[in-house]
Amino acid sequence: MLTRDVVERNLPPYWPGLLHREGRTLTRVTDLPDSNKKGPGSKNVGFVFHNPAMGGSRTRSVLLMAQAIESGMLGDSKVRALDGLSASGLRARRWMNELPKESASRLIATVGDMEQNALDWAMATESEFPAENGELLPLLGDLRTSVLSQGWHWIDIDPFGSPVPFLDTAIQALARRGVLEVSATDTAALSGSSKNPLMRRYGARVRLDKLKHDSGLRVLMATVARAAARHDRSIEPLLSIWDSHHLRVSVRVRKVMQGANDVEASLGWRIFSPTKDEVEASISAGFLPPEDSGELPIRCFLPLSHPVAREDSRVSGPMWIGPMGDAETMASMTEEKVLQMCAPTFDEADIAGWSQKDFEAENRRLVRAIRHISEEATAISGHHLIAVDELASWQEKGSPPSPRRMVDLLQEKGHSAAISHYAEPSLRTDAPWADIVAALREISAANV
Repeated sequence: MLTRDVVERNLPPYWPGLLHREGRTLTRVTDLPDSNKKGPGSKNVGFVFHNPAMGGSRTRSVLLMAQAIESGMLGDSKVRALDGLSASGLRARRWMNELPKESASRLIATVGDMEQNALDWAMATESEFPAENGELLPLLGDLRTSVLSQGWHWIDIDPFGSPVPFLDTAIQALARRGVLEVSATDTAALSGSSKNPLMRRYGARVRLDKLKHDSGLRVLMATVARAAARHDRSIEPLLSIWDSHHLRVSVRVRKVMQGANDVEASLGWRIFSPTKDEVEASISAGFLPPEDSGELPIRCFLPLSHPVAREDSRVSGPMWIGPMGDAETMASMTEEKVLQMCAPTFDEADIAGWSQKDFEAENRRLVRAIRHISEEATAISGHHLIAVDELASWQEKGSPPSPRRMVDLLQEKGHSAAISHYAEPSLRTDAPWADIVAALREISAANV
């Protein structure tokens, strides 16, 4: 770690900039954070990019790492974690500052960037506001080559655009067991709005409908799974999130040959407005319950081996068709835990000049970042993700039902059901389609 006298002799351009806080972590930025800024907005020498819109992503990363370490997912020795495209270095510094003491003390966090100035800012900020536990190191260079410098237990890829160019080397650089977090900001491509880039980068297609962002997440997950398989690795989804301008998947990666060989069993197609034969094929493949025989849901999954017509606009994929998260991991992301780990403590003489309202607003942002995730854990293996306004339109029932009321009714019938973190009013459930429609009709009749 840099000492204060070294920092004072080698201050980066525009230092000290402005003091800012995210979670419990103080940071210095070259300009005021702009919540409307989604990507690098300046090429000025000395400018260090900080994106406040990724604050929720960084918060979830802290909680995910805490769960991975505490559960033994990463072993019981030192944890080498790389924030691969770090910019200001705030993600890695939040790991060090906000993880529980026992976990943070095992952490060797590395901030990687192609810009020396960005690393200088990150290290100078850490020198001014040092974490009590863990160690922070810089790594200069292109992630596609610098990541191979050692075996990592944790790699975070958060590029401006598609993560595809970074996947192969990142997976090769992981230890035998590790976690890979991947963000994609080419949302227009992954959600089907830009068809040519979607096919060119991901070899897939996505229907433009209410679940286009979920389909995009599944295409991204399939892309990570195939990259892992190329290097004799298999993945286990831990968390998948559509948040504002980006899509993000977090996976456990293991060097398990059989899992790599079986990757295609987890890939397939999503069919909008399926035919009776397609529903029967989905039931036979285990993607819908036998009770759905004869029912025609809004969508169903089909295995990769099922023949589909390339020109059929109902088809999305190839995509990941298994669960998009791990129930134990998601269940750990509670409001109580995020406030315990990440919430800053109000001080009238706050060094950043924050008022009590500023602290309260930050706490609300922390809670918003994990809203519904722990609840959704109970239904993450469900067959259906349902946007309630689309359901009402599909069944010609007028106003969309309350997701909470739908969940309550389905749970009363003995099914798993939960409000989804998905950024549309929606629920996830394993209920047969007939019971979903019955719940909608009961709510609609009560509202007449």
